[in-house]
Amino acid sequence: MPARIQSIAFAIMAAVTIEASPSLAAADPVSGRALVTDGDTLVVGDARIRLEGIDAPETDQVCLDREQRRFPCGIDAREKLKELTGDRVLTCVGEEIDRYGRRLMMCSVGGLDINGAMVKVGWALAYVRYSRRYAAQEADARDNAAGMWAGAFIAPWDWRHRDRNTTILGSISVPVIAQAALLPANPDTPGARGCNIKGNISKGGEHIYHVPGMRDYERVTINGRAGERWFCTEEEARAAGWRKAKR
Repeated sequence: MPARIQSIAFAIMAAVTIEASPSLAAADPVSGRALVTDGDTLVVGDARIRLEGIDAPETDQVCLDREQRRFPCGIDAREKLKELTGDRVLTCVGEEIDRYGRRLMMCSVGGLDINGAMVKVGWALAYVRYSRRYAAQEADARDNAAGMWAGAFIAPWDWRHRDRNTTILGSISVPVIAQAALLPANPDTPGARGCNIKGNISKGGEHIYHVPGMRDYERVTINGRAGERWFCTEEEARAAGWRKAKR
């Protein structure tokens, strides 16, 4: 676990509890040990689950730490989710299905709301476009310079369509180098730690990924502004709702 990931006592995080909701109570829960694929996506049994109400950095995403150094915050977010879930049994509730066929769910382990905990420790944001459930946890993370908030970063939903006008976020002030460091001249090149699996969107809107060595890999280009992206592993690509190319 990278030293920059803040270690927060389990007892403190346990204060983030799941709020009662009639719709969630009526949903059939999913229980089991989780396979974490990125900071807001996991697999429990046969269920592909997107943590509802939050958005974590993509695994190819980079941020700036408190010393203004680039680091792979998407991978660190994934490692934090692994730390929170561990080898324990999760219980997840939620009825909605997203366009990638993933279940949108709130997951807990030992009374801890995993969704809220990821926001509280600063490795995910409240996805306020869809829900303000975790806005208070985000405010706490920002005020305490937790996780990504210790330096500078781009909101995950903006990273996926970033350009030179993209807003840079930070705890107190954003360093002047952030724009150049986080918005490179070509945003369509691989991001953190050589995440080199290409997530392409066909003309018909189908989400397809290509791994190095496949016939069409070299000629496939990535347009981040169109929602195309890089993946670090095939498991991550499949969990995000992309299928492997046939050639």
